Amino acid sequence: MGEMVATGWDLGGAHIKAAQIDAAGCLRRAIQIPCTLWRGLEHLEAALASLDRELLPSDLQGVTMTGELVDLFADRSDGVGRLIDAMLAHYPGRELCFYAGEMGFLAPVAAREQVLRIASANWHATGRYLAARDETGLLVDIGSTTTDILPIADGKVECQGFSDSERMALEELVYTGVTRTPVMAVAPAVLFAGQNQRLMAEYFATMADVHRLTGELPEDADQHGTADGRGKSAEESAARLARMLGRDLADAGMAEWRRLASHLAERQRRQVIDSIERVLSRSSLPEDAPLIGAGVGRFLLPEIGRRLGRRYRDFADLFQGEPASREWAARAAPAAAVAGLLLQLKKSV
Repeated sequence: MGEMVATGWDLGGAHIKAAQIDAAGCLRRAIQIPCTLWRGLEHLEAALASLDRELLPSDLQGVTMTGELVDLFADRSDGVGRLIDAMLAHYPGRELCFYAGEMGFLAPVAAREQVLRIASANWHATGRYLAARDETGLLVDIGSTTTDILPIADGKVECQGFSDSERMALEELVYTGVTRTPVMAVAPAVLFAGQNQRLMAEYFATMADVHRLTGELPEDADQHGTADGRGKSAEESAARLARMLGRDLADAGMAEWRRLASHLAERQRRQVIDSIERVLSRSSLPEDAPLIGAGVGRFLLPEIGRRLGRRYRDFADLFQGEPASREWAARAAPAAAVAGLLLQLKKSV
């Protein structure tokens, strides 16, 4: 094989993300595609085959994951083991290693013995990459489904929890995202037409509909189908929001539906701010430490940083490369971080 290129993988339950960095530290590729892993491992295989057509040849591959959580698997241990098997089967003969938090990268045999360190450790890879660069700040990665909140200071990842359960209890992990989160998970009731009305507890609309109507969601950000299987126009998004209120699109004008979307977007923003404030309350971060934004939903963060009195820094600015690749690297931060960490490791050997 020619030049050294490290490939980082983040195997999610709904998306597969990959990023590649060359020996000079230049970001060469960053890609995300949808993958309905909960429907079967053949969907992962198809996603990997599709990504292979876009990626550069690379023998050096690092893997992190959250896909072990999907209900295809009996439990997290089963999921990690089967995802390890799937990657080894798809890339026979290549050097594959799996990210295990503070333990670093493990070879497949060792990884099978540390499955609970590998399970959902992707956030830690992003934090560790920032720490290795001597960055100081509060990493906030708002994705399609979840938000990670992680202080980085003095070359260390300042987390208090590691497992999903621990991190959720500490609000270092918040189950809210800008596309796949059901609207009913953001607010039980909303202000509409002069009333405080409860929402239906039904999967009628997602936050992708909300952020489409506010105009903040990038056009290519929502990679899965809608709640009702219909299109992604503003009117179709508004119709889904109307259904959450037991109403029809024609019951109000688009201005009213956009106002409702802005109200819901603010409720989600407030949810993230509340969790950030809890994490900051026990952190040693200096007052001038920036908010470092990653994920497809980082468009929420400049305003959040303004309210918190912290400057904003974008994860994309950490990389050299084409603007489109840097944008996708920020959306797929754990994959880019794994590639960067793996390259640093190989250079130090």
